[in-house]
Amino acid sequence: MAGLDETTKIPTEIKLHRKSRILELTFETGERFALSFEFLRVFTPSAEARGHGPGQEVLQVGKRDVDIERLEPVGNYAIRPVFSDGHDSGLYSWDVLYNLGSHHDQLWQAYLDRLSVAGASRDPGECPAVPAKPQGNCSKH
Repeated sequence: MAGLDETTKIPTEIKLHRKSRILELTFETGERFALSFEFLRVFTPSAEARGHGPGQEVLQVGKRDVDIERLEPVGNYAIRPVFSDGHDSGLYSWDVLYNLGSHHDQLWQAYLDRLSVAGASRDPGECPAVPAKPQGNCSKH
């Protein structure tokens, strides 16, 4: 998390659309991003999922139906979503959210590719979270 500086793009509007499970962000540049709850959960910036260094990432699986129960502001630089699966340790700073929105398509495709390689699923109950480098068999049902 880089913190706030003169280059930080700051959201002017944050809308939580519960029915469609979308977090809509509008930035002061006029850019608008619609990020699914699943996408946000999968790309949580928390150490629990990202690890503390390269190779420690844990592939997030089974998050297709995850909800955001509430959003908590963190100072004037971030939000903390509380997800329905109990995950609440990811702090999404403005720069993290902007990066996720700006690179959504590439990030999502890379995630789908990693799931495929791991034999894992987006559907809940099919596979546990697996290391970024799969060490077992998690087959789709």
